[in-house]
Amino acid sequence: MEIKKITGGVTAAKGFEAAGAAAGVKYKDRKDMAVIYSQKPCRAAGVFTSNVVKAAPVLWDRNAVEHSAYAQAVIVNSGIANACTGTAGYECCKKTAECAAEKLGIPEESVLVASTGVIGMQIPVEKIAAGIEELAKRKSADIESGTAAAEAIMTTDTRSKETAVQFEIDGKMVTVGGMCKGSGMIHPNMGTMLGFITTDISISKDLLQEALRMDVQDTFNMISVDGDTSTNDTLLVLANGMAGNEEIVSKDDNYYRFAEALHIINETLAKMMAGDGEGATALFETKVIHARTKEEARVLSKSVICSSLTKAAIFGHDANWGRILCALGYAGVQFDPEKIELFFEGENGRIQIYKDGAAVDYSEEEATKILSEPEVRVIVDMKMGDFEACAWGCDLTYDYVKINADYRS
Repeated sequence: MEIKKITGGVTAAKGFEAAGAAAGVKYKDRKDMAVIYSQKPCRAAGVFTSNVVKAAPVLWDRNAVEHSAYAQAVIVNSGIANACTGTAGYECCKKTAECAAEKLGIPEESVLVASTGVIGMQIPVEKIAAGIEELAKRKSADIESGTAAAEAIMTTDTRSKETAVQFEIDGKMVTVGGMCKGSGMIHPNMGTMLGFITTDISISKDLLQEALRMDVQDTFNMISVDGDTSTNDTLLVLANGMAGNEEIVSKDDNYYRFAEALHIINETLAKMMAGDGEGATALFETKVIHARTKEEARVLSKSVICSSLTKAAIFGHDANWGRILCALGYAGVQFDPEKIELFFEGENGRIQIYKDGAAVDYSEEEATKILSEPEVRVIVDMKMGDFEACAWGCDLTYDYVKINADYRS
């Protein structure tokens, strides 16, 4: 059976429940807290921000993933990041875990926490406690509850982000589902702003961590909205083993099958985030092919989607290929610009724009039409080797500045 996409998110896998609720942590008119809960203890894996300034929940979760025997719940709030909050911020994580443990009937050390929003504000713990009580009452395994959780973790996102897949291992149906949030301050060097993946597969903790760590290199680490790596980047995976497959303890065919499914989830969520960048009107992908090494392909593709001038040209539907060449040229990779080729591609067509060191004779009208689509792709053929990589970003619009000029208010 092939890996197939199904409806749902974090509640798609067997034994997982979720909920969203309005606790008034910062927002006054929307859901701002979520819970993910497993009926059975889970193996947990995580990747976290590379920013030296790490939010309190990142420190809490990193310690829990490394040292706790298992995890069973995640409590998330939006609106306030609990970053740069000193000892009070870490104490807030502890009190959150204590309250969740009491309301959910699980050990305190099995509770993970995550926060997103404004940096520097203290979280009102009494509102978190009231929110947890409400979440414990509402949690359910239905699809709608997973969607409610995905909506509750949004900040400047314009839409919730969730996906799920199913496949078979040794005759057992395995499900992997996930949700994430992220629209601004997106330039991960680990995973994403906030991402949560649930699965009912049985797999060792070490292999779960390795699968996650390896896959983020070609998914979440390949997106950028604005070049700012968040203080709160967290990507967690919980595996409760309720699919009933024999535990995966080596890198056999079943491990690689799971890794493939995990990749589909991660790439889908990463592209959702990139396409929903603050103020964005288009998902902007750069695919570098025939590079000398995998790392060079990654560096080159990421350089293009991070270029503010290129992003602005995509917003203006302007085939300004010189900006693409410029971004490739300062990426730190040596290449011969006389040999590479550039293409624009969209759902309705593909045109070549550069070859042999100069522009080709292309139609500006056709190029503008392709660049006006909601998903725009630049293809860079390096003609140097056999490696390729994709990076995803978005266009740079007036609205990005408007959103971030008054974000705290």
